[in-house]
Amino acid sequence: MPDETRPRNVKELLVESKDASELMVDLAYAAVFFNDSDLAEEVEVLEERMDGYLRRLREISMLAARSPEDAEAMGGVLHIAAAMEKIGDAASDIARVVQARLGIPKELRPDLRHADEIVGRVRVREGAPCVGQSLRDLLLPSETGMWLMAIRRGADWEFDPQAESVLSEGDVLLYQGPEEGMNLIREVAGAPALPEPPEGDAPPFSELDRAVDILVEMKNAAEVAVGLAYSSLLFNDAALAAEVATLEARSDILHDELESWVLKAAPEARNTDELRGLLRLANASETIFDAARDMTWLVEHGEDLHPVVRMALEETEEVTAETLVEAGSRAEGRSLRQLQLETQTGMFVLAVQRGRRWIYRPRPGLELLAGDRVISIGPEEGVPELDILARAPDPAYGGASQTSL
Repeated sequence: MPDETRPRNVKELLVESKDASELMVDLAYAAVFFNDSDLAEEVEVLEERMDGYLRRLREISMLAARSPEDAEAMGGVLHIAAAMEKIGDAASDIARVVQARLGIPKELRPDLRHADEIVGRVRVREGAPCVGQSLRDLLLPSETGMWLMAIRRGADWEFDPQAESVLSEGDVLLYQGPEEGMNLIREVAGAPALPEPPEGDAPPFSELDRAVDILVEMKNAAEVAVGLAYSSLLFNDAALAAEVATLEARSDILHDELESWVLKAAPEARNTDELRGLLRLANASETIFDAARDMTWLVEHGEDLHPVVRMALEETEEVTAETLVEAGSRAEGRSLRQLQLETQTGMFVLAVQRGRRWIYRPRPGLELLAGDRVISIGPEEGVPELDILARAPDPAYGGASQTSL
C-alpha cells in the first residue's frame, strides 16, 4: 500500500526539499551551539531523506519531458533542486564539526547568541500556558518570532513538529528566531526570563575574536542570500538576483579575511582543532552563498521558470512576502525596532527597496517610508499582519483599517 504522506509530484518534492534543506542548516548550527551529537545525527538522517526526494524528483522530471521545450522547462526545476541539495550538503559539513569532535572556539557561542537568528532551548514548566496546547493554537512564529525546530520528550525527539503537535509538561523545546523573542517563548513555556548580561569592560580584541565575528557575519549574510534568492525566483526579480550576486562576491572577501585572521590566531589557540572547526564552518557558509547564486542564474539570464517553482515556493513552511508601505500607514515613519516585526508578526525583513536602491539586512533603526517595498520571510499567518501595518487607513472606517476595528 503506497505511503499517502510521501511526496508524489514535482511540486511536493520541491516543497519537501526546500523545507528539509533549511531545517538541516538550522539543526546543524544548533548542534554546534549545544555541542549535541544527537542533533548532528538528525542532520544526516535528513540528508538521506532529502537525497531520496531529489532522486525521485529527477526521475519524475525525466519522465515528464516529452519535447525539447519540456526538457528545457524541467531543466530549470532540476537546476534549483541542485542548489537546494548544495545547501543540504553544507549543513552536513556543519554538523560534522560536532561528529568529528573538532570543537569550536569558546568565543563563538556568545557571538552566535547575537546572530540575526539565534538558537535556544527551554523546558516546559508545570502549569505553563502552553501545556495541552497545539502548535496551531499557540502560533509561536507570529506571536513570539520563534520557530520550533524540535521537541524532546524524555529520550525521544520530534523533529520539525507539525501544527497538530501538543505540548506537555517536561517537553524541551528547541527553537530558533530573533534574540528579542527568547523571553517571549520562555514565558509561554512557564520559564523565568533570562537576565540581561552583565556590563563590563570589553576584553582586548584578539585575532580569534575577529575571525569569530567574521564567521557570524558570514552566517547571517548567507541566510539572507538564500532568502533573497528564493524571493528573486518567486517574483522573477532581476534586481533581487543582483543583490544575491553582490552578497556572494562580498562573501569571498570575508572568507579570505577569516582565513587570514585564523592563521594569525594560531599562536594563541589552546586547541588548533578549534581553528579547523572554524574554517569548516566558514567553508560551509561559502557553499551556501554559492548555492544561492546558483538559484538566481535562471533569473539573471532571463530564463522562463516552470510554474511549478512558484507554486512550490508559495507552499513551503516559511513563505516569502512582498509588502508595499503606504502613506499614512502605521509602518510609515517608524523604525523596524519600533515595529518589532519579528516578535509581532514572525516576519524577518530580508531587504527594503527604496526607489532604485536596495537595503539588504536593514538595521533595526531603519525607518520605513511610504513607497518602500519590503521583502520578508516568515510564517504564512504573519503575512496579513504585516500587510495591516503597511496599509493606509480606510477613510470609510473613520481613519482606521477595517481589520483593526
